[in-house]
Amino acid sequence: MLVKIILTVIFLAVMVGVGIYSRKGASSVDGFVLGGRSVGPWLTAFAYGTSYFSAVVFVGYAGQFGWKYGLSASWIGIGNAVIGSLIAWLVLGRRTKLMTQHIQSRTMPDFFGTRYDSEGLRVVASIIAFVFLIPYTAGVYMGISKLFEMGFGIPYSYCAIIMACLTAVYVILGGYKATAINDFIQGIIMLFGITTVIAVVLNNQGGLSAAVANMAQQVPTEHDLADKSGLFAAFEAGDFASWFGPNPLSLLGVVVLTSLGTWGLPQMVGKFYSITDESAIKRGTVISTIFALIVSGGCYFLGSFGRLYPEPAWSVEKGKYAYDSIVPSMLETLPDILIALVVLLVLSASMSTLASLVLTSSSTMTLDLIYRDKKSENGEVANGEIDDTVAAKIERRKVVVMRVLIVFFIVLSLMTALNPPQFIAQLMGISWGALAGAFLAPFMLGLYWKGVTTASVWACFVWGVGLTVVNMLMGNSLLNPIDCGAVAMVGGFVVVWVVSIFTKKMKASAVDSIFKCYK
Repeated sequence: MLVKIILTVIFLAVMVGVGIYSRKGASSVDGFVLGGRSVGPWLTAFAYGTSYFSAVVFVGYAGQFGWKYGLSASWIGIGNAVIGSLIAWLVLGRRTKLMTQHIQSRTMPDFFGTRYDSEGLRVVASIIAFVFLIPYTAGVYMGISKLFEMGFGIPYSYCAIIMACLTAVYVILGGYKATAINDFIQGIIMLFGITTVIAVVLNNQGGLSAAVANMAQQVPTEHDLADKSGLFAAFEAGDFASWFGPNPLSLLGVVVLTSLGTWGLPQMVGKFYSITDESAIKRGTVISTIFALIVSGGCYFLGSFGRLYPEPAWSVEKGKYAYDSIVPSMLETLPDILIALVVLLVLSASMSTLASLVLTSSSTMTLDLIYRDKKSENGEVANGEIDDTVAAKIERRKVVVMRVLIVFFIVLSLMTALNPPQFIAQLMGISWGALAGAFLAPFMLGLYWKGVTTASVWACFVWGVGLTVVNMLMGNSLLNPIDCGAVAMVGGFVVVWVVSIFTKKMKASAVDSIFKCYK
């Protein structure tokens, strides 16, 4: 216990120290939100990866999907690396950097408002982002707190409050630069931690071959069959050790949600705004992909052996397993020093994601709702001539407001986390489904296609949020939250394309002016 406490205290002290070190560069809006648009490839790639993979993946997703799909759950990690990292950087990286810099966009709602010449889109997008990032953040709290309960015996509520306070301190002090530097440190811990834990867990099972052989002997339990999802209806012996598991179609839905979803999340896409130049994007693509393959692939690979451990508790009321307890129960038998490493691993993953979420939410509310700059057709700020002293005061005021809103957002999400309505994976399905369902198609197509209309963006907002909320209000009777999120994302491309064909086109000169940044 002493070792665990010492390592954790050192870790947290370093995080706060980085915040103090970075505070000078966080006095302006660009410095606080984007690190001055001068963040290098290593910091950006690690910031992208650590924001992507939190305790939600390690505890919630790895446990639940490893239990349901067996070894085939590893495809989720591979999909995260290839689709969520490699292809995302190739498709979005350069164009996002160039266009957002050209139109002076600092947030995703700001992009929608300028790219599609609609203040209404900007306001509504900021509200959607703020509201649906809350369940995401609550899921992060839940994940880390489960591990802290296991490793330290500290009650869930205390863990959540401590993590919230410490994250708030270094984000408020140093802004995005502090977050990026801490993400790099946390990413190193995650890489070392996941590889070490996998090696020890497999060794405890007699090695990889023995563990896979034992998985081939696993069959659905009585409670599995009581789950109404139909996942095990056509189960055959050995499915948990097969290439595609008991239900390949359901597995595909998870891959789509967790991989393609990152393309439409404000806190993920925002990383491309801040990177230094195009050459840095090329290096960042390679670094980010390797990081994702090790961390995400490792998490799901580890979780896929969950059935070799005691069966998790079954909730009669909810008719589901306590999925969030699967991974912690796998790790309880590890030596204390390794449990300390796991706690730091998940703490690193969670604090980096939480920092990214609160910074995204506060900047969106401040820049897109409270202080909205008026822009000309090509995206340049057009507030008229103002005195330099007045401009500096406005900048400082915006940063102060963002810092206050960070506290507000953390308190709001903490209240949700202390009264969690669902499992981690379900919270994530709702959050990612609404955000990526609404934002992914109009953002990506807006970078490539001049023909996207303002009306089609409104239609996609209604589609993504509407489908998610209606399904949630109906008790997820239409689709489970994971599949609903996947349908919302993919369907958004159809909505934008069809509506754009039949609605009024944007002014050609304005669109041409925006797209000239690629020349």
